[in-house]
Amino acid sequence: MAEITDDHMREMLTKSRPYTVVLLRATPKRNEPGADAVVWEHGRRNFELRERGVLAIVCPITDDSGWSGIGLFDATPEETARIMDDDPGVKAGVFTYEVHPGRSFPGDALPA
Repeated sequence: MAEITDDHMREMLTKSRPYTVVLLRATPKRNEPGADAVVWEHGRRNFELRERGVLAIVCPITDDSGWSGIGLFDATPEETARIMDDDPGVKAGVFTYEVHPGRSFPGDALPA
């Protein structure tokens, strides 16, 4: 493993930039009839946001924790909250969300 020096870390940190993290949580409505169709449209919207470059990373959570997903948005927290308020799943009460400012490195990607 390569040695990571303090100088390297300082240089890399100057290359980070702000992003917004969304934590998505299911509500009891997630188990009601018709919720699957709402979730499908939520997913369609995520694909649209990805195509527009607004939703950089979308990561559904697949355990029984109650969390439904994590999204990394290339938008301010305020813009992201407006985007999420218009989400079909949020509007239908199937999901709630939290918005958190964060930082990351442009060009980071999930392993293929």
